Amino acid sequence: MPEPEQARGEAHRSTGPRGYDLTGRLSESRAQDFVGRRDLTHWPSTAGRRLVHVALRLGHRLAPHQVMLLTLGIGLLLTAALAALTDGIYDSVVEDDGIAALDHPVLALAMRQRTPLLDSWVTGFTHVGGPVGMPVLAAATAIGLSVAWRRLSPAVLIVSTMLGSLALTVAGKAAVTRARPPHVDAVPPYEFGFSFPSGHSLNAAAFAGILTYLLLRRLRRTWARRLTVVLATAFATAMGLSRVFLGHHWLTDVLVGWALGLAWLSVVITSHRLFLTVYRNSPSSHRARPPRRGRST
Repeated sequence: MPEPEQARGEAHRSTGPRGYDLTGRLSESRAQDFVGRRDLTHWPSTAGRRLVHVALRLGHRLAPHQVMLLTLGIGLLLTAALAALTDGIYDSVVEDDGIAALDHPVLALAMRQRTPLLDSWVTGFTHVGGPVGMPVLAAATAIGLSVAWRRLSPAVLIVSTMLGSLALTVAGKAAVTRARPPHVDAVPPYEFGFSFPSGHSLNAAAFAGILTYLLLRRLRRTWARRLTVVLATAFATAMGLSRVFLGHHWLTDVLVGWALGLAWLSVVITSHRLFLTVYRNSPSSHRARPPRRGRST
């Protein structure tokens, strides 16, 4: 039988398995642990259960947020190693085999679609994902959501995601040092850094993904969650394709940028889910009243 849950000055409420009350609604203290009806602290796979086992053992020695930071650090190293392995992908690019054979035809196709007005619009959009636009957008979003929700999670997760994506961009470019398409095929203003992977694509995928994760934990209607996923996917896709359209990156730069962004995003989300799992299983979390606002991420 479920234990009764009582808040000071309020009527008793009985909660069933996985944080639901007897009417089928989420209890207040557990609402942020769910996306729809999926419990983020439930790990059905064998690999997931093993990961949780390690995290819970660490939770006996470390605080939940320390477990999260440790997971982020290990995950960043593993993702950086993946970025370094893109050197092998670069070899296939210069040999002009496989998917890399699409680089020149796709750029040629993009050049045929250009017009002065379209070039201007795409250039304005791509600046949103640039070295100035993206930090401003991420910082404004992190601050705005944290203030609106009175929680630290938006700031912690967005800042962690963007710092990691920046580090991966730098590591990937340093490992491969691939040249951009020639300026004669590009739309000004020209860019002069290394091309592989596309930082715009990596950062856009990571930012759109973590924002989606944050919103899905709050949205209760299925149509709203689906619309959020569609809009986030459209933003990241358009940002990457804009780089090819303007001749600032090859197609393979964009594809690898998306892949690394999603890989890092999975690390951040996994680390946060482990935080929630360790926090919910810590002795201090077993209390009758909901946690104070701002304490849980």
